[in-house]
Amino acid sequence: MDKTDILVAQLKVKDVDAFEQLHHMYAKNILGAINVIIQDEAISKEICQDVFVKVWEKSQLYDAAKGRFFTWLLNMARNAAIDYSRSKEFKTQKKNHSLDLFVSIYEQPTDNTTSGEKYDGLRRMLKQLKRKCVELIEMLYFKDYTQKMAAERLSIPLGTVKSRNRNCLKHLRENLKND
Repeated sequence: MDKTDILVAQLKVKDVDAFEQLHHMYAKNILGAINVIIQDEAISKEICQDVFVKVWEKSQLYDAAKGRFFTWLLNMARNAAIDYSRSKEFKTQKKNHSLDLFVSIYEQPTDNTTSGEKYDGLRRMLKQLKRKCVELIEMLYFKDYTQKMAAERLSIPLGTVKSRNRNCLKHLRENLKND
């Protein structure tokens, strides 16, 4: 019986020290495997944490006759990452992720440097949006405002925030297609 087998046996009887040692042995590799799928370190860390909680809760389900502990752990992590990548939250995040660059470009002063020239087209597309669109996009996607918080901050109804957000993103996408 090797060290991992001993730690897994102890884990199955809820030995906290064994769990911590297994976590120390495998967390970095599991995080890396998750991050390959998710490509967002913060979210990957959360998923990794969830996987290890699941390992603690379901350790009795591990069967050494079916494979190594690391393989079992890696499969749990892979499945968790794939489940998350299929979630609505992840898909929405990916759609909105590209807007990060655009809002920061909008606020950058135009200059004659190469990096400034590189973003001139994008800056023009953003400048075509109404100021209220840029303000709303910035609040919702970059300042972590909820739609309700944005409505309160802008003193407009929640329904207006929702429809304005949808329309602003639609205009931005149209600007991208037309440029």
